Amino acid sequence: MAGSDETDADGSETRERSRVRTVGLVLGASLVSAGLAAYEIVPASVTPLIRESLGVGSTRAGFLVGIMFGVAIVASLPAGAVLDRTDSRRVMALAVLVLVVAGIWGWFAGGNGNYWSVIASRAVGGVAFVVVWNAGIDIVSQAASPENRATVVGVFTASGPIGFALGQSTGPIVAGRFGWPAIFIAYTGVALVGLSIFWPMSRGLGAARGETPSLSEFGTVLQSGTVWRIGTLGFLSYALYLFINSWGSSYLTEEIGLSLALSGALVAVFPAIGALSRVSSGVLSDRVFGGKRRPVLIGSFGLATPLMLVFTQFGTIPVLIALLFLSGFAIQLTLGLSFTYVREVVEPHVAATAVAFQTSVGLAGAFLSPIAGGAVIDAAGFDVAFALAGGLGAVGVLLAWRAPEPGA
Repeated sequence: MAGSDETDADGSETRERSRVRTVGLVLGASLVSAGLAAYEIVPASVTPLIRESLGVGSTRAGFLVGIMFGVAIVASLPAGAVLDRTDSRRVMALAVLVLVVAGIWGWFAGGNGNYWSVIASRAVGGVAFVVVWNAGIDIVSQAASPENRATVVGVFTASGPIGFALGQSTGPIVAGRFGWPAIFIAYTGVALVGLSIFWPMSRGLGAARGETPSLSEFGTVLQSGTVWRIGTLGFLSYALYLFINSWGSSYLTEEIGLSLALSGALVAVFPAIGALSRVSSGVLSDRVFGGKRRPVLIGSFGLATPLMLVFTQFGTIPVLIALLFLSGFAIQLTLGLSFTYVREVVEPHVAATAVAFQTSVGLAGAFLSPIAGGAVIDAAGFDVAFALAGGLGAVGVLLAWRAPEPGA
């Protein structure tokens, strides 16, 4: 009996150490990711200063953010292939160092008024961003058990909206105190702090699983109908997410008559709820639905669709806040869960490639949605644009309904 008690105690202690290590790893990886997300979005918070200093128009100023999405779309899949063939832990650390170089480069280039050099530095930062995102999902997935994997990955993906909020809220403060070019280095410190936590906690994780995947094995990821279905769900979810982020404020200003400041504050509810939503997606899937993924995805699009369809039918602020809150929560459930889901439907040694594919396709939706939404609004108005957004949600319901459970 005494031996049994000692064994139980040792087992409990081991499990506790494992939980502490997982928490530390996810915390560190999330800080790294949040730092890069803040770096990605922060030029949007000081656009007037950038335009005045560099002498550029709105389009060129917007390209400081857009370049990172564009680079990430192109670089994501090659990055995933590299991560499957190498030690993703070391590659993630290298990406943080690349971010530091890109931040310093952008700081000097901005101070010298060299627009194209700033753009080049942001392109390099875009590569670092997509590597950290894909590697982070890969490593935290390895650290988690199958029973709580979606929850852990959901927590990590919440670093995206948290980083966006950090950059948007503090960018003007940094620019006012140190000059606007300082925004490019301000958030590298967050990533470095995260790396200092992540590195010791991730020891033993991130190595390539089994033999190096062949090109034909990589091809199986791109040939999988299930992978494409999940990727399309991510595309639709990101498209809806960026449509509201890009055009919600304009709708409230132009159609409802609110001030630009109030419209921006109301629309901020939409991404702000993302942290809760992305964490909740994993908890719902792991705890409520016993590890099943489809019910959460169906619910995500099933709730978002009618909210998009009725959005332009109401004009009172409390109702609009409620619609933004609910639609933001619903849409981002898919953003939190799809990265866990896609790696579960492929072989473990090409899981990072599957995650990279999901990232690339999702960001394509984020890149195209504001452009397409603007074209529709110019041609037919906000009512038609929101109706089409609801149609995209309905397509998501049908795709989620036909998606298989992992292992089925």
